[in-house]
Amino acid sequence: MPSDDTAVPVIRKAQPADAEAIWHIFHAVVAGGDTYAYDPDISREQALATWMAPGVLAYVAEQDGQVAGTYILKANQPGLGAHVANAAFMVAPEARSRGIGRVMGEHCLAEARRLGFRAIQFNLVVSTNQAAVVLWQKLGFQIVGRLPGAFNHRQLGYVDAYVMYRSLADG
Repeated sequence: MPSDDTAVPVIRKAQPADAEAIWHIFHAVVAGGDTYAYDPDISREQALATWMAPGVLAYVAEQDGQVAGTYILKANQPGLGAHVANAAFMVAPEARSRGIGRVMGEHCLAEARRLGFRAIQFNLVVSTNQAAVVLWQKLGFQIVGRLPGAFNHRQLGYVDAYVMYRSLADG
């Protein structure tokens, strides 16, 4: 029987009953002020209104019956830019280094293709978040732009951010 550390996460659409688990993850990730531009003091209501907004597809990764991660998928821009997706990923601190981010990333790529998106763009990947940068590169994303000092890291001050892009035309 696999241990908690080796069980393959199951990805499913988020339900209203997942709100508390999503908030737990969102708050833990954003409070550090080192990976997301959200206000570290964002309220539960604001966070959930953003993560589960109309037009945003929210998913959760369950491992051994517990929500261990969450991601969202949406159009990066409206109208004539709506063929390019945007996504954001968060893994509970206690569930990191178990491959959950990779499984969610792979699921997201398949889901974006299924929904008809032609590419995915991440608008602000913090350069010091090496785990994310390396994961996205392994999943075929390229750094297509560097935004000097675009992120105000809570500990390091102003650091660069990357725009990362991946075509979905490769199957």
